[in-house]
Amino acid sequence: MKQDQRSPFAAALQQVREAAYPPGEYVGQESFMRAGEIRQLAGRAGIGAGTSVLDLCCGVGGPGRLITAESGCRYLGVDCSASALDIARGLARDVPCSFAQAHLPPLPDARFDVVLLLETVLAFPDKGVLLGEIARVLEPGGRFAFTLEEGRPLTPTEQAGTPDADTVWLITLAEVTALLHEVGLTVTWQEECSASHRRTAAALLGALLAGSAEIERQIGTPALTDLIIAHRLWTDWLTSGRVRKFALVAEKR
Repeated sequence: MKQDQRSPFAAALQQVREAAYPPGEYVGQESFMRAGEIRQLAGRAGIGAGTSVLDLCCGVGGPGRLITAESGCRYLGVDCSASALDIARGLARDVPCSFAQAHLPPLPDARFDVVLLLETVLAFPDKGVLLGEIARVLEPGGRFAFTLEEGRPLTPTEQAGTPDADTVWLITLAEVTALLHEVGLTVTWQEECSASHRRTAAALLGALLAGSAEIERQIGTPALTDLIIAHRLWTDWLTSGRVRKFALVAEKR
């Protein structure tokens, strides 16, 4: 979604997202992660009361609100979209989250106990630069908690059939592990989540198709078409193993 007008999309897709997740698992996330998976990753990263957390590409801040409300951490969410951050601030209400607009990298010039990057590693073509910046802002012993879209780069044919293909830069797990090591980060935990994310992608696709008429009215035919194509692709990729999904935590040595 390249446009920086998030409100129409947020309104149009609210019911789709609520319908696609099991009860209690939708907390405002714009991803395939369930609330339980967000909690698990936060726990594995050691997020608790007073932990300083930097959430990169936070969007409208659903996971950040959940983590902050339940852990009492000190949370800063960063995103390039001004409209997404406007929504995030409005939804945070009494949850003590802070938000800032920035194009990444570079990262904010501060130190953090934990850096989060959920469902967005694939959007960065130069992952070495990104990971170097993450290592720079982490305290010694700090943790980088993230999800990874794992696989070989898209072929030219796949790129031609993928909406916003210039934001889909896949990488293998071995390559990411090596890059993390180069910048002083060591993987301490990982878990594959391909199956649950495939179910979520398929459920979102079904809800999009079921509500297509009203969604089209709110966001237009081209945007709806791209959303349907993208969710079909992700469902197919995760079903076939073309792409796998992992949750990981890496610690700064």
